[in-house]
Amino acid sequence: MTEKLDKTDLTILGELQKNGRLTNKELAAAIHLSPTPTFERVKRLEREGYIRKYAAVLDADKLDCGFVAFCYLKMKQHSFQNATRIMEAVKNIPEIAECYNISGDYDFLLKIYTRDMKAYQKFLLRILGEIDCIGSLNSSFVLGEIKNDNLLPL
Repeated sequence: MTEKLDKTDLTILGELQKNGRLTNKELAAAIHLSPTPTFERVKRLEREGYIRKYAAVLDADKLDCGFVAFCYLKMKQHSFQNATRIMEAVKNIPEIAECYNISGDYDFLLKIYTRDMKAYQKFLLRILGEIDCIGSLNSSFVLGEIKNDNLLPL
């Protein structure tokens, strides 16, 4: 899809992914374009789906949910029905920030935020433990965050 984007479009995307709160005037100055064409380009990038949403990045530690675990799930039995049940269930669980259907030894990878290890244990037993099509899981815990900027390489 990037064949439709020129250097200016990519620069706009780069600036907005670093700071989505830039005003149109600030963005125009940063990319060396006047405000009207800048505005029109941003609207086109939004309309065409290159910009999916704008969001604030919150501090998990300050919000008492800074314990991060990666949980690998394996289905009891590989079937479309079981995969669909898991995918639908995780969409409604607020502790799960990200979910990926993956290849390899496990079927899904979840990124989970909780208050601490005890809260994670309760989460496993009370939430994931109730999804009966999960066969097994394996957890890894984040000891320290090295990089988390969510920036795409443009």
